[in-house]
Amino acid sequence: MKMPILYALKSFIPRPMQIRIRQVIARRKRKSVGDVWPILESAGTPPPGWKGWPDGKQFALVLTHDVETAGGVERCREIMDLEERLGFRSVFYFVPDRYHVPADLRAEIIRRGFEIGVHGLRHDFTLFRSQAEFTQQAPEINRHIKEWGAVGFRAPYMIRNLDWIRDGLNLQYDASTFDTDPFEPQPEGVGTIFPFFVAPPPTNLQTHPPTHSQKHLLELPYTLCQDHNLFVLFGETTTDVWKTKLDWIVSHGGMAMLGTHPDYMQSSAKLASDEYPLRLYEEFLEHVRTRYAGQYWQALPCEVASFCNAHPERVRQGVPRRACMVSYSFYEADARVMRYAQTLIKAGYSVDAIALGKPGQPRFEEINNVQVERVQTRRRDERGKFAYLFRMLRFLFASSAALVRKSRFAPYDLVHVHSVPDFLVFSARRAKRRGARVILDLHDIVPEFYASKFGVSSKSLIFSLLLFQERLSCRFADHVISANDLWHDVITGRSVPPERCTSFVNNVDSTIFHTRKRTRHDGRFVLVYPGGMQKHQGLDVAIRAMPAVLREVPQAEFHLYGDGNQRQALAALIRELHLDQTVFLHQEVPLSEVPEIMVNSDLGIVPKFAEGFGNEAYSTKILEFMSQGLPVVASRTRIDQHYFPDGQVCFFESGNAADLAVKICELAKDPERRKQLARKGLEHSRQNIWANREKEYVDLVERLVRREQGKVFTEK
Repeated sequence: MKMPILYALKSFIPRPMQIRIRQVIARRKRKSVGDVWPILESAGTPPPGWKGWPDGKQFALVLTHDVETAGGVERCREIMDLEERLGFRSVFYFVPDRYHVPADLRAEIIRRGFEIGVHGLRHDFTLFRSQAEFTQQAPEINRHIKEWGAVGFRAPYMIRNLDWIRDGLNLQYDASTFDTDPFEPQPEGVGTIFPFFVAPPPTNLQTHPPTHSQKHLLELPYTLCQDHNLFVLFGETTTDVWKTKLDWIVSHGGMAMLGTHPDYMQSSAKLASDEYPLRLYEEFLEHVRTRYAGQYWQALPCEVASFCNAHPERVRQGVPRRACMVSYSFYEADARVMRYAQTLIKAGYSVDAIALGKPGQPRFEEINNVQVERVQTRRRDERGKFAYLFRMLRFLFASSAALVRKSRFAPYDLVHVHSVPDFLVFSARRAKRRGARVILDLHDIVPEFYASKFGVSSKSLIFSLLLFQERLSCRFADHVISANDLWHDVITGRSVPPERCTSFVNNVDSTIFHTRKRTRHDGRFVLVYPGGMQKHQGLDVAIRAMPAVLREVPQAEFHLYGDGNQRQALAALIRELHLDQTVFLHQEVPLSEVPEIMVNSDLGIVPKFAEGFGNEAYSTKILEFMSQGLPVVASRTRIDQHYFPDGQVCFFESGNAADLAVKICELAKDPERRKQLARKGLEHSRQNIWANREKEYVDLVERLVRREQGKVFTEK
């Protein structure tokens, strides 16, 4: 890989000038990486099989020292004395061909319970300059590993190729990576604060643990900022950055690995330009010892390796893959997006989400281990085509910028883009150039959706342009997902080959829509609708049915939860029909609260129009109602008749308020029929939960992103 110019010219620049130049560069860069350093939130996700550290300890503390010069060798005993006095042990990584490492010092380190490792051969940039160069140096490194009794290695300058290290060096572990550190020459982090294996296929350690005949290697990333960066380049005079990061690591139960350099630790008052007071290191160790007494496993890297090799089923295989969901929606209210994200989390992925936000919501928030960034606020009040388009274009540019920023130092493996709009898939252009695979998920088919929303003819120029946009978007994506089987046929007939398109309907997520117990037992008869308030949903039809319902069922109430461009019109209709005391418009609620609302209602209403877009848009709400044992009245649309036979749903004639009123009244007066519908619906929902299809989604993603294990950077 190419070295930064400064590193390439190091031998020609005086040391004080090098430090000053690096200080300017590092401090300027620090201002722009606050979202990924010192804490990368997604790095806190534990491996799927993780069961914790030995003896129930909350976190592991691992102390390491890179000894770069002969001066650093002379300070090793002083460091050991300090650590021993405070009850700690550490590893010293030496550079065999750069200076002499006395045999008596090596023997003393081992005798006192510390560890020795190898830090390259000459501490220069040549080791990974080419595979031929690595192959030439590896035998000499292995000779020193054997002679010193070492089992661990750390690459100089953290420049590495994990495949070469795994295959070429005789080790139990490597420590040449970090969770996040954009200030290194090779800045791509591995995005985890837990150990992981660098091994060839098979990739599932839970079912195929590594064997002695299989070449594998444990990787231990450092997770606390290196001392040279913190105190020399940034000029910090306290250990607050270490303490803040340590608190976060403890809260996630990870591994706090600290990398320091005896070369830069100075116990005297006089400091060179590249030194800092040893007392800062001492103060930090004292802080750990007192604040977290009894909570940490203070281990040598070789001990962590022994623990992980003894329990391979607990440890992630390979560098954690990174995925990002991009959706022009409110993440916490979008069941489909949340479902995919949680599925990837369970599969061991690190997942981000780029979404919309509401006024007052935080820009960044962690929701069930998904790192959500809200790049744009939105109110669903678009009244015209241009306002609608303008907001989506704003989101396209905002999400594009966020993807570029988030993938600067740790490229994504997958970007899953959710439409509407189709063209949002182009937000992943830069990520795709860096190796990400891109899925375009068509929640709605845009030409038909647009025509329904704004009353545009399917023969119009704009409809033709939207079809052209759909084809371009599908062509750009590596794979396309359609939201139902009917749309799959439409999409594969006009925009994408069948082998590049898969249908995933909105199956019920049983982690959210699991069976609950009803808590309301009053005399009301409650109708409910939670969801979007757009014209094609036909909510005005349901409201117009209410006067006739109330004449037959005076205790009836209709509760609507949601937002959309029809909300104000629906409120006006309620006032016009004098239904203020029986029809209630509530604000949109988080998805997690919807099941409780459903189970305490008596009838679910799905009144969308059976024309154009609405006729083929799958009704997720029907399955969600069924999952809570709630009988459903729905308009007779092509798509819902395809998925839900009579006997599971009570259908009414779409757009006919009188027929809807009749069906509601019949069910209100026939509790046995309601129970029958509820029983059959519940059975159907249990057969169509997301758990039955999530493996198919993970397999699809794995086929797309499968790559050589252990490769964490691209040579340039």
